[in-house]
Amino acid sequence: MQPGNYAVDADRKINWKVFQIIWPYMLEYKTRIGIALACLVLSKAASVTGPFLLKYIVDGLGMDSSSGLPAESLLVVPVALIIAYGFARLSMILLGEIRDTVFGRVTERALRRIGLQVFKHVHGLDLDFHLNRRTGGLSRDIDRGTNGISFLMRFFVFNIAPTLIEITLVIGLLFYNYGIAFAAITMSSVVLYILFSMVTTDWRTQFVREAAKADSQASTISIDSLLNYETVKYFTNEDYEANRYDVALKTWEKARRKNRLSLLSLNAGQALIITVAMTAMMWLAAQRVTEGTMTIGDFVLINAFMMQLFIPLNFLGFVYREIKGSMANIENMFALMELSSGVKNVSNAPDLEITKGAISFNKVSFHYRPDRPIVKDLSFEIRAGEKVAIVGASGAGKSTLVKLLFRFYDPSQGSILIDGQDISQVSQHSLRQMIGIVPQDTVLFNQSIFENIRYGNPEASDAEVLQAIKLAHLQSFIAELPDGAETVVGERGLKLSGGEKQRVAIARTILKRPPILVFDEATSSLDSKSERSILSALQEISQGHTSMVIAHRLSTIVDADRIVVMDHGCIVEQGSHRELLAKKARYFELWTAQLRDQT
Repeated sequence: MQPGNYAVDADRKINWKVFQIIWPYMLEYKTRIGIALACLVLSKAASVTGPFLLKYIVDGLGMDSSSGLPAESLLVVPVALIIAYGFARLSMILLGEIRDTVFGRVTERALRRIGLQVFKHVHGLDLDFHLNRRTGGLSRDIDRGTNGISFLMRFFVFNIAPTLIEITLVIGLLFYNYGIAFAAITMSSVVLYILFSMVTTDWRTQFVREAAKADSQASTISIDSLLNYETVKYFTNEDYEANRYDVALKTWEKARRKNRLSLLSLNAGQALIITVAMTAMMWLAAQRVTEGTMTIGDFVLINAFMMQLFIPLNFLGFVYREIKGSMANIENMFALMELSSGVKNVSNAPDLEITKGAISFNKVSFHYRPDRPIVKDLSFEIRAGEKVAIVGASGAGKSTLVKLLFRFYDPSQGSILIDGQDISQVSQHSLRQMIGIVPQDTVLFNQSIFENIRYGNPEASDAEVLQAIKLAHLQSFIAELPDGAETVVGERGLKLSGGEKQRVAIARTILKRPPILVFDEATSSLDSKSERSILSALQEISQGHTSMVIAHRLSTIVDADRIVVMDHGCIVEQGSHRELLAKKARYFELWTAQLRDQT
């Protein structure tokens, strides 16, 4: 099941196994569940008692003076019954509120635990999943799944099941007190009502499915468009995006109209069944009253029972559809939990231990698809404290090496070692803790500059963050801002320039203090002035660290200890800047071409 698939199959049966998934999360509060169930039973007892008290009140008020009792005595019984009736109604309401309040803690805690588990699991999935997922669709999957759990807990456990219990009690009481005719009419009308609601709801589900699908598509389009706000503006495609969104909304509008008309059919059919049943019961009760076999109080009791039964049943169509939809959405969400990462830790993986920081690529090959190799039998070393640059034309496989080093992917063949430890045999968390990166495209959170820098080490003190700002040469830029370091950077750092975001990335890495540094084309999008400033900062923070630099501009890596030249996934030559120029091979061609372009 793919994330973002919200289709609720019209023929899909209710999967009761969903409760087996949810139940373990609820068991933390067994006492609360017990109290809630006790309140439920007492509330239903009060609910069934109410119509009987109403019957006695009416019969009491119908007594006349022929009974031989004084008028004052005649009023005592009805007044007492009225008070008892009021107490029963109040008890029913209060016990229901207490039940919901007590059980609310169970629901909230279960939702919290499930939501957190799904969030952590999605973060644990590999890069390939996140590159192919739709942010809007995935978000809706999780939201609808948690909302579905909330609905099941609230409506099924404390609305549907109690209503069915009450129906059984009422049918039994009618049969015991008034005979099989009343019980048969009640049972047949309730069964017909439930069957009609279920069949009609199944028919309506296709329209609900279409509306949900259109809603998800519209949400995905809007989120996609807003996340890429700059691109939309660059190409002046506001009208194009609005038209795409409107097409999705138009589909949603049509589905909603069909849904509304089908709801009219459902409500009309339910109203007809209720009306016929109520009329038949009242007709039968009225005949018994005229025959003298029943009292006016009995007539009122039967009417009260019928009203009491059909009011909650009136929501059955909605609740039945929502239960099916909720279970499908819960299954969709838990389908995410069944997805496994293609990059996994070995059992009891130890932490990576850094002694020197030496990196070794041993006959590494990698492909996204078997028919398109990206890296081919690549071998080279980065000695402890050494700065090695990786250069080559676009598509040579340079940035793929960074993904392999961070173990976002595993090599198809070969191995990567850090201080002699195969990175596939150590925990991913410890591996990534030891590597700091200044990426080509720095993505910032919609928070202040200060908090974005602190993200490099959430436990860092304010003084340590300020020191990182100083080392990244950010003080003068921050001083010019109205709110200083508390300036909010906007969605994905939209309010900052490329150079400013790069400096924030450098400050983050400084705060992390990793023994290994990676610079992935960190200056490729900067002007000459910003580039010189950032290069100076990079040279400062990389001293004494093992550094791997992915470079497009060759002028930025002339001071590297060694330069590895890649072409179509292979290493074609290695050496210092001077040595490679002297060879007049591939590096010399790249250098000459860039000089020519600059000229």
